[in-house]
Amino acid sequence: MSRTKSLAQRTVASISWNFVANLVQTGVSFVRSVLLARLLPVETFGVYAWASSVVTLSAVIPDFGFVDAFVHRAPETEDEEQAAAVHFTLQLVFTLTWAAVLIGGALIWASGQTRLALVLLAATAAGVQLTRTPRLILARRVVHRRLALVNLVDALVSAIVAVGLAWRGVTLWSLLATNLITLVVSVVLLYVWRPVWRPRLLWRPPVMRYFLQFGSKSVLATALSRALDRVDDLWVGAYLGEVSMGFYSKAYSFATYPRKILAAPVYKVAGGTYAELKGDRKRLSQAFFRVNAFLLRSGFFLAGLLSLVAPEFIRLLLSAKWLPMLGIFRLMLVYTLFDPIKLTVANLFVAVGKPEQVVWAGAVQLAVLVAGLFAFGPFLGTVGVALAVDLMLVVGIAILLWQARSYVDFAVWRLLAVPGLALAVGMLLASGASTLSGVAGIDWRTGLAKILVFSVAYGLCLFALEHRQVMEALSALSKLMSRETGR
Repeated sequence: MSRTKSLAQRTVASISWNFVANLVQTGVSFVRSVLLARLLPVETFGVYAWASSVVTLSAVIPDFGFVDAFVHRAPETEDEEQAAAVHFTLQLVFTLTWAAVLIGGALIWASGQTRLALVLLAATAAGVQLTRTPRLILARRVVHRRLALVNLVDALVSAIVAVGLAWRGVTLWSLLATNLITLVVSVVLLYVWRPVWRPRLLWRPPVMRYFLQFGSKSVLATALSRALDRVDDLWVGAYLGEVSMGFYSKAYSFATYPRKILAAPVYKVAGGTYAELKGDRKRLSQAFFRVNAFLLRSGFFLAGLLSLVAPEFIRLLLSAKWLPMLGIFRLMLVYTLFDPIKLTVANLFVAVGKPEQVVWAGAVQLAVLVAGLFAFGPFLGTVGVALAVDLMLVVGIAILLWQARSYVDFAVWRLLAVPGLALAVGMLLASGASTLSGVAGIDWRTGLAKILVFSVAYGLCLFALEHRQVMEALSALSKLMSRETGR
């Protein structure tokens, strides 16, 4: 895509490419996850997920906020070629140091499949890390077609290879192969085929100081965010073992798919909307309420529906060997409810120039999570860990909403009362319908009955109690989306 195109043209094109890529990626990823769950042992997912958590959490070190520093417009980054070379130099030094320490630690302290997973994941992650510079160049230029292409090719090839290997009886390497493919695809499509940028080293102290100083400001927030996502995985793997880790990781993965499809487009648009309205408290409050009301109503619907059909979903799609994850899966659906709210509130703080409030809330959440893991985990196992994660998330949402009152006006009961009542009515009626003669005992009939009854009951409750507000919110959301993509 030509850089001579206007920012509006590049923005619209980038949104379109990202939307299509995200939709295809999510669909392919879901199918791949289902097939691999049927073909591979539970413990294989446990080994892979635990090693991935170690690598992802420790990768805060080579990241070090360089992404934000490069994309941020500053005198030190005005010369894109110079900034890219300095970024690549710093990235190379930090990445090789981190990879050497992590691989060395794995070789010394880990063993068996865990050692293999840690070494290979660290090596491939280091390679992918070194493709960050061309990715950031494209993001800085608001030219996302190549990035969308990389993601699409990676998703498709990874799915074919992983499922093919699993079909032939390969276990851990079926999962590790996806990381190798990500590395190869990234290098080929960013450095080899019509290269975005040719790597070179540049030692320029003033620019390096800028990267290090700017990065140090955001590295703490990044570390907290990753810790909140990964500490529970590390705890399960370390204290409960590979099988428990397998059930836990798959429950989390499937519980968060609805969020990827429905919530992501909304909170991405919400960030720009909040920024535009930050000087108008009344309109900002209206936008904040409508966005979060929509997310909660859709979230309650999806969480209730998935909770009801979870047994049928597991037996029909994943196979009966995954039934032990049923309780964890249902608890993890709290993420479907509340995590998008956390993201939109964080967008609000960024829009009003107070991003540090997210860091404070994250620190409290991390303390709650660690305490919950040791309080519930030893006695309740993975269910206790899921409870600790839910408690952490609810505490975080409460803190963020309390802080948000300084910038917007809203009533929490108006956000929660109606969808909560609709959820209770829908689940009660759907549970009753599933016990009817001719429905109970046959998974596909039971699941279909639950879906139909819950959907109708939930929808009618919403329409009866707030049909005017629902129509206004949908109309406003439609206008926001049209305005955002029509610029």
